[in-house]
Amino acid sequence: MIETNRPAAAAAPADDEPDLLRDQFRQLLRYRRLIGAGIAVGLLGGVYLGISTADTYVATSDVVLRAPTDDPFNPSLAPDKAINIGSERQVALSSSIANEAAKKLGVSAKDFAALRSGLQVTNPPQTMVLRFTYTADSPKEAAKRANAMADAYLLKRQESLDATRDKMVKGYKEQRDPIAKQLDELSKEIARMPAGAGRDAASSSKTDLQSEVGGYNSKITKLEALDMTPGRVTSAATAPTATDGPGILMSLALGAAVGLALGLLAAWVRLVFDPAPRSEGDVARALRAPVLGYLPRDRTGGGPLLAAGEADPRLAEEYRSVAFRLAYDSRFADRRRLLVVAPRGSSETAAAVAVNLAASFAETGKDVLLIEADLRTPVLASQLPTDAGGRPRWSQGQGGAPAPGRHSDSEWPDGRQLVVDAGESGSFDLIPGDRARNVPRALTSARATRLISEADAPNSTVVVLAPPVLSYADALALVDRVDGVLVVTDPRAIHRTDLIRIRELISGAGGTVLGAVLHAPLPGEKRGKGKGKGGAPADGPAAAAKPGNSAPQPQPIPYEVAEAEQHIPGDGTDTVALRTVRTGRR
Repeated sequence: MIETNRPAAAAAPADDEPDLLRDQFRQLLRYRRLIGAGIAVGLLGGVYLGISTADTYVATSDVVLRAPTDDPFNPSLAPDKAINIGSERQVALSSSIANEAAKKLGVSAKDFAALRSGLQVTNPPQTMVLRFTYTADSPKEAAKRANAMADAYLLKRQESLDATRDKMVKGYKEQRDPIAKQLDELSKEIARMPAGAGRDAASSSKTDLQSEVGGYNSKITKLEALDMTPGRVTSAATAPTATDGPGILMSLALGAAVGLALGLLAAWVRLVFDPAPRSEGDVARALRAPVLGYLPRDRTGGGPLLAAGEADPRLAEEYRSVAFRLAYDSRFADRRRLLVVAPRGSSETAAAVAVNLAASFAETGKDVLLIEADLRTPVLASQLPTDAGGRPRWSQGQGGAPAPGRHSDSEWPDGRQLVVDAGESGSFDLIPGDRARNVPRALTSARATRLISEADAPNSTVVVLAPPVLSYADALALVDRVDGVLVVTDPRAIHRTDLIRIRELISGAGGTVLGAVLHAPLPGEKRGKGKGKGGAPADGPAAAAKPGNSAPQPQPIPYEVAEAEQHIPGDGTDTVALRTVRTGRR
């Protein structure tokens, strides 16, 4: 419930960060179905994860790589410079390694693809280790295949290193052999040559050839002396004792957490693209006026327009709270003329607000006049406990009676005034509406203006009920005479742009929005379905009147324009009972 100890005209304090976060969280909780659907999806995923990993076993074998070296204790040779660990990882995952492991395991060709799919090779950061992880349905099979893959990789790497060394040795020998043959021939020639300059030159050539042959022999010797060990298994795979999955309970917990995150994300996306006001703050910002109250949901399925004396006192107290806040608004206190309207669709709640505000003002000792300016579906006289009252002051004297021969459409208000018994709250006067052919002319007539000016009298208050402001222009025709406007709406059945448009229309007509009264959807009314085809109220005007009212209940008649000869002012047919006297059906 909105607090009532602050004037309605006072500016709302700026929300701080925690308040905004709490408000956004409350807004997200409105989409409980989306959040619940996300949690349900997460739980289903957790069940699938728990079941799919219930019989999955993982075995791991670690292999540390080393580069060929002639001195394994020489710190100047960095292994990471001689080995490309990324390339080695790709080699470990290649089909050649899988083929070698398949031969060792005896795996057939049709199961070869399944053999490769269970292998995963990773490299822990900043290490020269390849980790062979194998996933299988059996713990022994997982360990067996992980070790087989690691052994096959080391074997293939050993063969690759040996083949590289043998190829290089063979190349050096092929380069050395011609030179060695030339050296042998030169040695034989030198042995046959006599001493002299020619022998000395041949001896010099022999020395060069010997040096070149020695270089090749040194390279061959160095290659043959290399330690070609490709690496070693530092941790052989063993049969795991438990499955790899997190378990059904952990899977459900993880699924619920992920599902909650997905549900909150979906709710946030829905919230971002929701055109309806997301909070009371949105309504206040769109109308640039405070929210004066939020009517509690009627748990009794509807009730009389007058909330005083009902079984649920919360509704009456909320109306008193709204009236109290209006009384502290200087803009309303200056003229005491209040126009109550709904945005569009059904105006039944707006009628209940207008009636109960009139009763609340009467309870404070004010002379209250309630004017039903809804000349399209006037129903208040048939829904309220009324008695005939005196004629209003503007109709006394000359000019009060309709001119002879003129149609009643142009004569509203026709001088009828009823007294509404509000029980413990007292009583107030009611000017009932009457269907008119030319509604704008009737609302802007001099008689209507003089009637609204009743609020100028000391201790007087005038409350005017008009049709929905976005459905008809009737309310705008009264704005410059009333000034203060109270908007009654269901925040989930209207867009923020509609509220902005209402504020602009009222401001453009010279009026001021004093505030808003929010309410929940009416019983049996779908969200956003407050009106039927053609903008008419959802319930047709031919609905049955509620039995038990103190006022007489005439039979409903179709909504059609009356001919001149069908209406005699003051014959008792001015007010038509169009629907049930309940807060939910107007």
